[in-house]
Amino acid sequence: MILVMAALVVALGATPGFTQTPPTQRPPAQPPIGQTPPATQPPAAQPPAAKPPAPFPQGAKVAFVDIQEIAQASDAGREASTKLKAMNDKKVTEINEKNKQLTALQTKLNTSASVLSDAARGQLEKDIDKLQRDIQFTQQNAQAELNDLQTELQGDFQKKLLPVIEQVANEKGLHMVFSLRDSGVAWADPGLDISQDVIKKLNTPAAKK
Repeated sequence: MILVMAALVVALGATPGFTQTPPTQRPPAQPPIGQTPPATQPPAAQPPAAKPPAPFPQGAKVAFVDIQEIAQASDAGREASTKLKAMNDKKVTEINEKNKQLTALQTKLNTSASVLSDAARGQLEKDIDKLQRDIQFTQQNAQAELNDLQTELQGDFQKKLLPVIEQVANEKGLHMVFSLRDSGVAWADPGLDISQDVIKKLNTPAAKK
C-alpha cells in the first residue's frame, strides 16, 4: 500500500504550467516567375522505431511492475491526476485573488500614509493584518484539502490496481510480483516487467467499475 501511494504521489506531483500561443506561421515566399526554386532540404531522419517489448521468460515465477509508470499511463491514474490538478488550480486562484487584494492595500498604505488621518491609517493597517491572517488560513486549509483528496485518490487507485496485479500474476502462474523502483534490485530481465499487461487490464471497462 505504501509503495502504491508513494508512486501515485510522484505521478501526481507536478502540475503543468501555462503554454504560450505559438506565433502565426507565414507561408514560404514563392520565387519570381521564370526562376528555378531553390533546392529543398531532404526530410529529417525519422527516429528509430520503438523496440518491441522483451518476451516474458518461459517458466518464470517472479515478475515486477513499475507502479509509477502504471499510475501515469493508466486511465485511472490520469483521472486522479486531473482531479488533483483541478483542485490545486482552484485553490491557487483563490489565494492569488487574496494576494492581489493585499498588494492593493499595502500600496495604498505606502503611497497615502502621509495624507491619511491616524484613524484611517490605523484601520488600513488592521485590514492588512486581517487579510494576511486570512491568506495564511486559506493556504493551510487548501493544503489540508489537497492532502485529503490525494489520500482518497491514492486509496481508490490502490483498490483498482492490486486486484489487477493479482489477476495478471495468476494468469502467468507467478509466485511473486515486486515493485521495481522500491525493491532495491540492481538488475532484472526486462521481460519480467508486466507493467503493460497491468495497464491494459486496468484500462478495461471491467476494471474501471
